[in-house]
Amino acid sequence: MASDDVTQLADSLAKTQVNEGELSYKGQGLKLDNVESVNEMVEDIKEFDGLRALRLEGNTVGLDAARTIAEALKTKRDLQCCYWSDMFTGRLRAEIPPALESLSDAIITAGARLKVLDLSHNAFGPDGVKGIETLLKSAACHSLQELHLNNCGMGIGGGKILAAALTVCYKESRHLGSPLELKVFIAGRNRLENDGATALAQAFKLIGSLEEVHMPQNGINHLGVTALATAMEHNPQLRVLNLNDNTFTKKGGIAMAQALQHLRNVQEINFGDCLVRSEGAIAIADTLRDGLPLLKKLNLSFCELTEEAALTVATSVQRKDHLEKLYLNGNCLGDEGCENLRKLMDDIKMGHVLGSLSDDEGDPEEDDDDDDNEEDHDDGEENHDDGEEDDEDVEEEEEEEEEKEPNDSNQFSTPPSAPRPPDVSSFLTFPSPDKLLRLGEKRCFLIQQEVDGTDVNGTAEMFLQISSVYKEDNTEVKSAVLESIDAVMSKVLSTPSFQSLSFVSSLLVMLGLLKSEDKQKAVRVVPGHLQCLEHAVKQSYFPKEHVMVLNAFMARQNKSLESCNGARDRLKSTLQKLATES
Repeated sequence: MASDDVTQLADSLAKTQVNEGELSYKGQGLKLDNVESVNEMVEDIKEFDGLRALRLEGNTVGLDAARTIAEALKTKRDLQCCYWSDMFTGRLRAEIPPALESLSDAIITAGARLKVLDLSHNAFGPDGVKGIETLLKSAACHSLQELHLNNCGMGIGGGKILAAALTVCYKESRHLGSPLELKVFIAGRNRLENDGATALAQAFKLIGSLEEVHMPQNGINHLGVTALATAMEHNPQLRVLNLNDNTFTKKGGIAMAQALQHLRNVQEINFGDCLVRSEGAIAIADTLRDGLPLLKKLNLSFCELTEEAALTVATSVQRKDHLEKLYLNGNCLGDEGCENLRKLMDDIKMGHVLGSLSDDEGDPEEDDDDDDNEEDHDDGEENHDDGEEDDEDVEEEEEEEEEKEPNDSNQFSTPPSAPRPPDVSSFLTFPSPDKLLRLGEKRCFLIQQEVDGTDVNGTAEMFLQISSVYKEDNTEVKSAVLESIDAVMSKVLSTPSFQSLSFVSSLLVMLGLLKSEDKQKAVRVVPGHLQCLEHAVKQSYFPKEHVMVLNAFMARQNKSLESCNGARDRLKSTLQKLATES
């Protein structure tokens, strides 16, 4: 083979990854605006016989480009998996529905039968759901097994449209003798709230084949949780249930406990940061005693559990031979309660499964018994957000940090023929030390590709997401986190247009040190946040004039930092020293 041919082949392979039946442009950062920009891709698609999976994640596709790609897909009958997350960054909202409609029509025209549809991290709102509505109702989705719509900003309106489409898909497929058997449903961070969740629950109850349900951070309270609990009873093969960072209260906790009594295959439960409360946790413990024989992971962290409730939960897992991890961090046990819990777990020979208790909130304050009633009242008055936004430009949904122990439950299933390594989006959505390490030696480069120097809020969130997994006693994790922090900060602070003072202000708001004018929610501060900030302020890239600002705010007393006294004091000392030197 001539050297020119070898070079050309090498260039082609470098640009496009081809696995068995899969054509991948994943993470190439391509800006595909028009017909000319996708000519090579279109030729690759046309020439690929037996195309089963097309990966377009991490590129940005305009309307004309989408229509051109769609034309090439009209003959791809074998297509089964569409990995199209993070595909419309920077596009006008008006572009996205017709782009999705063109791609959907192509799949239907081809007669394809999809197994996986992944449109996560596209922030397309309810209009985007309308763009795939016809596809979801069509025969192309009668075979669908996985639907990934994480962080799409669907809102209540989008949730209702989605639920109706899935209901039609199920009924029509059942009429044809092969009912829809959806196994994996992922829709975290979509502002579904009670109405959206309740609509989806009705569809789930009908479908009955779900094995994994991930709906974290959706503003769902006990009314929506109760509807979902009822739906889960009708999905006997359920293995993973992740409702992290919604609001159960005791009513939702009790309803979910009753539903779990009917399920025997559940392996992972993530109700962390769900305000399950002691009554709800005790009800779940009652179910655990004689049920859920295959349980591997249970997360009831940051749920306002008392010592009594935590000990009841611990006792209930005594005969769970498959249990790998029990997360009870961030509750209200107090020092003595934490010690009693550790002793109990050791006594029943399960001390190794108990997660860290380093963020315990201390002795409980008096509970507000009216919380459930207040939620009922609020449900009647709140003006629901249907997911529409005023901005014309599509941006990534803000990724709020979830403070929890490392949890593999967020690793989603993929087709056996195409196992997927973790990517940056997966890490930033559900951060864990393991995911960060598995990004490999190129993690800093990959993370830098996700940085938007024009988005100070997004950069502050990314800083907190990365620093949340910092571990002082693990050299490998510590090094990976600090290198990643340096990669992010050095990039944005070398960007002339980056508003560094606004970044510091956003960081202070998220740490609970500065009141937000737009009611932005503060995160739950963990030591890693402050330890990484201490590292950053000592680097040459960090503007010295902002040290004074941070020093002034850190000098104030603030309850948000009380759980991190050691890290707080070290940061204060460093800032004072740097302020004196400057």
